[in-house]
Amino acid sequence: MANAASMREEAEALAIKALGFVASDPELLPRFLAITGIEAHSIRRAAGEPGFLAGVLQFILAHEPTLIRFAEETGTPPAAIGKALRALPLGDDNHERSI
Repeated sequence: MANAASMREEAEALAIKALGFVASDPELLPRFLAITGIEAHSIRRAAGEPGFLAGVLQFILAHEPTLIRFAEETGTPPAAIGKALRALPLGDDNHERSI
């Protein structure tokens, strides 16, 4: 199980990096907020909710130009982003929800 925990930690770190990427972009942030229904001042609180980090990665993956730019700017292979999504709670319908 240490491997699964390690994968989840790496996935969380990537999702946090993706959140920073989205938050620092004046075009992406409003789109992310509109799609998620989260208000800007509530992002920190929302980040602690199950599924939030998976949602950030889903947002990145849903728009190929955003995915490619994030991958290039962070040196992350695009496939690694999908893999990270599946390691997060609510990132996959078959994911076990562990506390």
